[in-house]
Amino acid sequence: MHTPKGPMRTPLALAAAGLLAISFPAGGGRAQTAIESQRVTFAAGADSIRLQGQLKGDQTVDYTLRAGADQTLTVELKGSNLQNYFNVIAAGSDSALFIGSSSGNSFRGLLPSDGDVRVRLYLMRPAARRHESSTYSLRIGIDGTPLTPVPASRDALIPGTPYHASAEVACGSGTGGTAARCQAFVIRRANNSATVVVTSPEGQKRQFLFVQGKAVASDQPEKLIVQRRGDVSVLRLGENFERYEIVDALVVGG
Repeated sequence: MHTPKGPMRTPLALAAAGLLAISFPAGGGRAQTAIESQRVTFAAGADSIRLQGQLKGDQTVDYTLRAGADQTLTVELKGSNLQNYFNVIAAGSDSALFIGSSSGNSFRGLLPSDGDVRVRLYLMRPAARRHESSTYSLRIGIDGTPLTPVPASRDALIPGTPYHASAEVACGSGTGGTAARCQAFVIRRANNSATVVVTSPEGQKRQFLFVQGKAVASDQPEKLIVQRRGDVSVLRLGENFERYEIVDALVVGG
């Protein structure tokens, strides 16, 4: 299997006229080809599963499973080929929150959203081009109780959407601090928790998980850095990468 085809991941850049979103693949630097998808379900009473198989050449396999916001996903891969890796793609995202080719073959992290999570298995380009194979063992586990959305009877939804509210938020990128305005939507959850989805004018989307009012996870691989400024959480993805300013009222209401 190979990494999905597509351009290398590129940081979000801000043009003077506004936010310029540069999309990147969920894979590790290869152009996208057809991807096999296999649904994963756990046995009754189990919180993990071990999958075994073989990849060869240009195969890419998505193991897909349902999970909820604030649950913890664990993935461990053992492959006979050192060029065998996996990526993790959160529900509702087209980009990887974990890229194995740069981060290794073990992952543990919080999920920011509800729905189908994908664990994408592949061979890197050199191995795929040589039609190499890998016999693998993949363990996938989910633990924790998901934070369920607040029902519409308690916090009305925007008609036709799963979101409770929306707002424009300040956003930017890079060391220059160039500013723009992004559209943000929120799914509020129990205990002052929420999933905030921020979309740039060009349609680039980012998801952030807040637990008890604090931002704790995103759907991107860069480290989430959080600073408080009054009633605003300033979220940064990487030291000098993307920046989003989320007011408390959007997260918890009021």
